[in-house]
Amino acid sequence: MKGGQTKSDSMQAGNKLKGKGAGAGKRAKKAAKDPNKPKRPASAFFVFMEEFRKQYKEANPDNRSVSAVGKAGGEKWKSMTDAEKAPFVQKAEKRKSEYNKKMQAYNLKLAGGGNDDESDKSKSEVNDEDEEDEDEDED
Repeated sequence: MKGGQTKSDSMQAGNKLKGKGAGAGKRAKKAAKDPNKPKRPASAFFVFMEEFRKQYKEANPDNRSVSAVGKAGGEKWKSMTDAEKAPFVQKAEKRKSEYNKKMQAYNLKLAGGGNDDESDKSKSEVNDEDEEDEDEDED
């Protein structure tokens, strides 16, 4: 090999580079996901794949490869005309409109819920202060 590196030399250089750089070894803290937040709707392709997986599984019961199902589904989706895709697009649009309604309700709940918690807290603090004043008056 003319001036090239051996496999072990290139692996050692790669290992040296892994530990260096901005923020190496530190992971950015992500905000916790809200379990009550509605999930995003599936696109037309994924709606199609829900049905296609069932058909493919019936036709090929011995197949265990997820990638084979995905590749076959992708090929079929590409070969379909817009008219053949239309029912899946309609289902996806229906799911999206339902999602938008759920998100509006969720956002209203978040906006309204945050203020309610603060107002309840302030009320309880006021009540606690009133009770303390009464206790001092009794002494």
